Amino acid sequence: MEPYPLEPFRIKMTEPVRPTTREERERLLQKAGYNVFRLPSWSILVDLLTDSGTGAMSQEQWAALFLGDEAYAGARSFERFQAAVQDYTGKRFVLPVHQGRAAEKILAQALIQPGDTVISNTFFDTTLANFLFRGARAVELPAPESHDFESDAPFKGNVDLAALEQTLQDLKRRGRRVALFTMTITNNTRGGQPVSLDNLRRTAEVLKAYEVPFHIDACRASENAYFIKKREPGQESRSIAEIVRESLSFADVVTMSTKKDGLANVGGFIATDREDLYREFSQYLVLWEGFLTYGGLSGRDLEAIAVGLKESLEESYLAYRIGQVAYLASGLREQGVPVYWPPGGHAVYVDAKAWLPHIPREQFPGQALVVALYREGAVRAVELGSLMFGKEKQVERELVRMALPRRVYTQRHLDHVLETFGRLAPERHRLHGFRIVYEPPYLRHFLAELAPVAP
Repeated sequence: MEPYPLEPFRIKMTEPVRPTTREERERLLQKAGYNVFRLPSWSILVDLLTDSGTGAMSQEQWAALFLGDEAYAGARSFERFQAAVQDYTGKRFVLPVHQGRAAEKILAQALIQPGDTVISNTFFDTTLANFLFRGARAVELPAPESHDFESDAPFKGNVDLAALEQTLQDLKRRGRRVALFTMTITNNTRGGQPVSLDNLRRTAEVLKAYEVPFHIDACRASENAYFIKKREPGQESRSIAEIVRESLSFADVVTMSTKKDGLANVGGFIATDREDLYREFSQYLVLWEGFLTYGGLSGRDLEAIAVGLKESLEESYLAYRIGQVAYLASGLREQGVPVYWPPGGHAVYVDAKAWLPHIPREQFPGQALVVALYREGAVRAVELGSLMFGKEKQVERELVRMALPRRVYTQRHLDHVLETFGRLAPERHRLHGFRIVYEPPYLRHFLAELAPVAP
């Protein structure tokens, strides 16, 4: 097992959690329609549902809240936020939004027309949903090595460059318009795997030749830069900040949910060097989010994000953050649980179908594991398989993601997760699948209601 990393901080504030019985958890599951998004947070002991907005803020961030200027227009807090985003991304024009999917909505409205094609290394759920909602056709081109669950390839998040060029050639020949290319860093649905600087550079060259706008989803750009520094030849002596800025320099537009590597509980931004795009995005921001200098956020939030972006670049923090993920992943691997390898930047991904081979895909083996983890140990994870993506695309694997909130859990919490898997292992052949009772037309995993399939 990987050694547990030393936390580069001391704990100054605590939040109580209350134990629940197995019977309580079973009742809550039934009431929630076996959808863990609908469970009350007080009933969760270790919450690994998402790393989005669930982290702990630093004392510097809490202090910055008191500087919040709540003016509707031209607030000082925006000036500090803008300067921090400009320094982080290297981009001139900055627009705040209340969270990442708001940026995706604006991007989709401005750039995508019905019938357009959008391409990515791999889309995440809200990005894909916003683009499909605009009538786009989505194409994913993950690197070939990403299909190998066990290999030690260092940059499984890359796009397949040969496939990208071939796809662009084919679409051009057929007269199909490509609205944009999205690079997600790190690649969330591919095990949180990083994208190399070389792959980013070469992608930009291909897209420029075909005049396709390059969009980077930079939610975890700091974590991605840490992997580049540690794994990519020639990058080891550079700072994380330098690598982040170069990574994002290739993009026409950058979006970010600052609920991830912004180390904040809310917020996001759009950044670009293109004034034409800035003006196009601005009109939709005012229509949907608020004025240009607050974008749906309070001044307090803008202040916390400005500090968090800088803190996310600290190498000691990133070593701890990524080391924590490696500790959980290696512990599960030692138990024989099939995990995506090598460990990614923010989460551990379990191949639920391989661990529960008796549950067919149409009965959502990932959701079966998610429910079992909560029932057994009050651990909340999320399914990334046929339930989440089955309506939008062909699913390669039935995954369960355990995303670690930033600066929240200790070694003992992660050991509890390992112990929960250990207790489930001898009985996992008894677990059963689920069927959908209710589903909405988009992003069904958030609101779906399920029922057990009788064995």
